[in-house]
Amino acid sequence: MQSFTYDEAFSRNIGWLTRQEQQQLRHKRVAIAGLGGVGGVHLLTLCRLGISKFHLAEFDTFDLANFNRQAGATVSTLGLGKMEVMIRQARDINPELEIKEFAGGVTADNLDAFLDDVDIYVDGLDFFAFQARQLVFAACEAKNIPAVTAAPLGMGTAVLNFLPGGMSFNDYFRLDDGPEAEKPLRFLMGLAPARLQMGYLADPSAVDLANRKGPSTIMACQLCAGVAATEALKILLGRGLVRMAPKGYHFDAYRNKLALTWRPGGNRNPLQRLVIALAKRQLGL
Repeated sequence: MQSFTYDEAFSRNIGWLTRQEQQQLRHKRVAIAGLGGVGGVHLLTLCRLGISKFHLAEFDTFDLANFNRQAGATVSTLGLGKMEVMIRQARDINPELEIKEFAGGVTADNLDAFLDDVDIYVDGLDFFAFQARQLVFAACEAKNIPAVTAAPLGMGTAVLNFLPGGMSFNDYFRLDDGPEAEKPLRFLMGLAPARLQMGYLADPSAVDLANRKGPSTIMACQLCAGVAATEALKILLGRGLVRMAPKGYHFDAYRNKLALTWRPGGNRNPLQRLVIALAKRQLGL
């Protein structure tokens, strides 16, 4: 049986990476909160990129409703913890991984430890986990840790980078500027001002922001992992163009479209405020 060696396992990255860059990535530490739809694929993708150090936060278990999109969701893993399953998959890719587990999820009490000595944060939290997301991004800002979020929307992904010295997550999304019921809408519109996914929504009744429900696809999750890993590579290695909030981009595979987005002021932008107001009226909020 062939034994694992890091250099051989990730040798096919060389060419797009130099050998020196591959070794740099080997020693970078990435924090991921959430190991479900996007977070699980983020972990496996970053492992295959050769990153070897992770801080992982997740408290949930796999169920049938996860089968359409989550990398760890199978008949054999029903009822098992997502942390346990995804770490097992990750160690099958790289048995030398250094992993610090936060099995209760990310909280105000463990946030400092979760982000300790971390080089970048990649967001894998559930869409509706607003409190946890605000806590993590605020802590990243305070600690000067770059943070990447890639949202699975329809059959595409919308990407925002929040970098040290740039616009903060809170200043961009302004989630607390309205009532609690508005948070899903404000988050969605901030993520995807181009709204490319809305042109092919086949069953609008499946979108129920008030009850924290919405449709999803595996294609979107896999696209998210690809672009988030690419953004992480550029940020960690200090090469390539990195668009940072309030600039972002939205790629939709179904529509074959790429939109470079820019909302100065984030959700305080007059155009964004109009869009949010119209959406509130449509949803009866």
